[in-house]
Amino acid sequence: MSTYLLVHGAWHDGRCWDRTAPLLEAAGHRVFRPSLTGYGDKAHLFGPEVGLDTHVEDVVRLIKDEDLTDVVLVGHSYAGLVISSAANEVPERIAHLVYLDAMVPEHGETAVDAQPVTQRLIDAAASTDTPWRIPPLPELPPPFGLFGVTDPADQEWLRGMLSDHPVLCLQQPACLDNPSLRQVPRTHVHCVGATPEGIVRRPVPALQPNGTPSRVRELPTGHDCMITMPVELSELLLEASR
Repeated sequence: MSTYLLVHGAWHDGRCWDRTAPLLEAAGHRVFRPSLTGYGDKAHLFGPEVGLDTHVEDVVRLIKDEDLTDVVLVGHSYAGLVISSAANEVPERIAHLVYLDAMVPEHGETAVDAQPVTQRLIDAAASTDTPWRIPPLPELPPPFGLFGVTDPADQEWLRGMLSDHPVLCLQQPACLDNPSLRQVPRTHVHCVGATPEGIVRRPVPALQPNGTPSRVRELPTGHDCMITMPVELSELLLEASR
């Protein structure tokens, strides 16, 4: 049995894993899918002081409070920064990192460094009465949809969980200065469906930080693959635990 800790990205909450988590559990694994501070059942904690450091603390605290070990730590989108810094604090508890269509930072980088288009969102927020909060991205015409989700029923369900994202999350740097972090194996899952203009994915180096060949997998769907392709995603996540 493995332990999966699934970390949602910006604007989403832990419910986005509702279709994927049961498949991992059915295979005999333990699954945690928390909502980060400011989202879902923690929406009342949303405020301008919530940042990347807050979300890293969320994940590290859960790992320690539940005494989790051999964790397959999965981060979607913005949460690539979250899982990187969280694993930096407790690398001895992490068995595998999975970057799910995610930002992959270097030490000291922010979300803007990893995905420069996010600066536009910060600039747009700065001109409003609430410069510390960024509303969810709008639905785009087909084939892009809402975070890559195009089915009308799925879009309606997704809208019900989306909420604003704190600007500070995009401005605080990731910390990856623990040498032990380099030994944690990684898998990169790329969603290779339609990609909106301005979104740039960094190339994955041929070798992982631990010196082994990089593991890159692809899913032919939009960004929110946990909603559009949960079966296929769960198979890739199960592969990461073997």
